[in-house]
Amino acid sequence: MTAELTGEHRIELVDLDATARFARTLAGQLRGGDVLILTGELGAGKTTFTQSLGAALGITDPITSPTFVIARHHRNASVDSDGAPRPDLVHVDAYRLESADALTSLDLESTLADSVTVIEWGRDLAEHLAGDAGWLDLELHRAPGSAEPTGPTVEGEWVTDFEDDVEEPRTGVLRTFGARFTGLNLVD
Repeated sequence: MTAELTGEHRIELVDLDATARFARTLAGQLRGGDVLILTGELGAGKTTFTQSLGAALGITDPITSPTFVIARHHRNASVDSDGAPRPDLVHVDAYRLESADALTSLDLESTLADSVTVIEWGRDLAEHLAGDAGWLDLELHRAPGSAEPTGPTVEGEWVTDFEDDVEEPRTGVLRTFGARFTGLNLVD
């Protein structure tokens, strides 16, 4: 992790429409090779944001949490206004990974150049993927006083279904690292 913090933006995501608008703005600036690290407590909206980002990038396949498979590669068949292929989306859930070495074992470098790589729970594990080029770090927070995430709960199993509260407001803090994102319009 060698890039310096180059910017910080606070975004109010009052509902799913606001999340989708922010994702579209961000997607308009992303290209293959970009790394986005998502941080936030369970139910903060990391996967919901990734779904909006994927749609904005042109991904047509359903985007679901990669909690149990660790990583999903979503191919993008769309092209931009110049006819160039748009980047794929690689969606990673690093919650159960214990080290950067475990993340490296996923061979994300092989898809990095042609993909936007989103890594939930990736802070302090995934920054090396971007190196000096820089990366984005989006920290999502549920509104104070929000209900705790609900969903299937069985002792010893992961809770991954937070559809009950996706309309609750969130706050995002987007931090940019490295020169790659300096001067870009990343938020409306």
